[in-house]
This record gives sequence, C-alpha cells and structure tokens, in this order.
Amino acid sequence: MRIELVNVTKTFNTVVAVNNVSLSIDSGQLISLLGPSGCGKTTILNLISGILPVTSGRILFNGQDVTNVSPDKRGIGLVFQNYALYPHMTVLDNISFPLMVKKIPKKERIEAAKQFAELVQVQNLLNRKPGQLSGGQQQRVAIARALSKKPGILLLDEPLSNLDARLRLEMREEIRRVQKETNITTIFVTHDQEESASISDKIALLKEGEIQQYASPRDLYDEPANLFTAGFIGVPSINQLQGFYTDGVFRCENEEIKLPDTVKALLNRSQLKQRAQLKQRGLVLAFRAESVLIAKSQEVAHFTANVEEVYTAGKDNLALMTLGKTRFRVFVADDVNLEPNKKAHLYFKNKGLFLFDAETGERYS
Repeated sequence: MRIELVNVTKTFNTVVAVNNVSLSIDSGQLISLLGPSGCGKTTILNLISGILPVTSGRILFNGQDVTNVSPDKRGIGLVFQNYALYPHMTVLDNISFPLMVKKIPKKERIEAAKQFAELVQVQNLLNRKPGQLSGGQQQRVAIARALSKKPGILLLDEPLSNLDARLRLEMREEIRRVQKETNITTIFVTHDQEESASISDKIALLKEGEIQQYASPRDLYDEPANLFTAGFIGVPSINQLQGFYTDGVFRCENEEIKLPDTVKALLNRSQLKQRAQLKQRGLVLAFRAESVLIAKSQEVAHFTANVEEVYTAGKDNLALMTLGKTRFRVFVADDVNLEPNKKAHLYFKNKGLFLFDAETGERYS
C-alpha cells in the first residue's frame, strides 16, 4: 500500500501540531517518524489511521483519497506503546479477536491466528493470558493481532519503549523480519535514533510539526540538510564550533581553523553565499567525532586544541577537547597517546565536516 500525505496540517485550537507536511511512502517500505517529544510524530500516525481528522490537506492510499474515510475502513493495523491486549483473553483469543469482529468462521479464524502466532514466534503461548507473558511476548502478541486482519498498513507507535535494552534490540529485529516476510507498508514512531536507523528504509525527521529531512539513515548521517538534522543524528552528537568565515579561514574564539580545500571549493562555488556575505554571518562549523584525526605536527594540522580528558566508551577511545570555552569530542586510535592539559594538533578528513548558518540552520557546505 502506497501512502501519500499532501500538505497535511493539524491544529488543536491555536497550536499547530503538524504543519503542511507532505510525505510519500512506497508500498512495502518500513519508514520511521523520528524526532523529540512533541514534534508531531504520533499526531501524524493518528491522522493516517483516521483516529484524528486533518485540519487541511489530503491523505491517499494507493492514489485513493481516504482523508474522510473512517478508521475501520482504512485497512490499518495498529500497535500501541502499552500493547492494549485484552487481559481476560488467551493469546489465541487476542490474536483472533479482529477476525471474530469480522464474523470469520471460528475454525478459519483459529487457523489464521495460529499462523500469525507462528510468524511472531508465540505459538507455544496460545493458552496463556497477557498477565502471564513478558513484555516482549506481549508485544509479539500485539503485532500478531494487528496483522491477523491482514491490513494494508501497519502503524507502530513507540512499540518498544516499555522494554529493557536487550529486549528492544531483539524486538526491533523481529519487527523488521516480520515486516519483510509480510511485505506490509509500515510506519514506526520512535524518539530513538539508533532504533530508527537500524530498522528503517527511510526516516522522516520532525521538528515542531515539520519534516526537516526525509532520507535513508545513511544519508541523514552523511548529508544532513540543516543544523537540526546534523545535531540530532549521531552518537556522540556532532561537534559544533561557532564563529565566522573570512579569507579561507574559520575563526572561533580568537582561534583560526583552516578548512580542507574541498570545503573551501564548495563555499567559493556557491552563488548566494559569497565570502563578503559569510564574513557578516554567524556560522557553525560542525564535524563528526570520527572526522578528525590527530596530526603528527602543527604544519599539517588544521587547528590546535587543548586535551581535557581521554576516556573509553565501549570499544572506542574518546578525547574531550576544548577550543577556548567550547568543548568537543574526537575518536582516538589505540596507538595515539594524548595527555590531559596538553595541546593536540588536529586535521579534518574530507567527510563529516559541514558549515551551517548559526541563525537559520541552513547548510552552506
């Protein structure tokens, strides 16, 4: 099922929860709606399901306008954060309930429920009730119930937020497996960027009811459209140095940072962002922790910073550094020895380095 949102807006009194959103989801894709709390993720999900009416705009399924179609006629399967299982029913009865509502004969619906139970690997739990299941098992049952009515679209609203870290990992792998086996168009709402990156074909990153960027997880990381995207995507967060660009040099807190020739070439080619204009604009030089290497000498370095601390984060070594009063982090190879309170010379790789307008967040390079 292909889904299209065309200039969709949703307001609650004077609050604009979703602002003129247009989005296309190809049939069989799994996409995530990602962003901070209150950015409009769940509201968009509820608009697609029909739980909420749109204020303006259109929603189309396979080209057919369903904007004013009731939720029960949209062919939607919903899985909520709290599972919403019926506590007095067995697993088998929970999964088969949507089929009973459709008046499917008992023998046929039980057979179908068993098939979906096997798909999500709860076939040995059919006689248990929700209170006898773990959180992960309950979530599997909720997914099987949503799939049992064979919907054209599966909507998942923060389905893993009540699980511990290990179960979250297992369940997102299971959700992706089931989605690929069924080839059902799926929308997954989350605020966890790692979760969305690991499970999605594409991610719609939202801020204050507007889509900041809609792209693959790799493109969001490698080619952020603006400063918000660059800052939201990635662990550790992208480093940000504020300053100005003049005469081929970025100046931050009275320190000079040379830029790689590739970055300068992009700036010089830009028609509306000539050097004279950039001199007067506050800029943010943003770079990934892995986009900086330790130079052997000052001559080949792009800039020099003070080493504040070196620590281990999982399998990686990270150095916390300062340039003036601004802190930033870089990954350090095992064979590099950095001492706290000493200077380190650094140089940029050609990848993972960006310049943004400090006020608008617009990307320059």
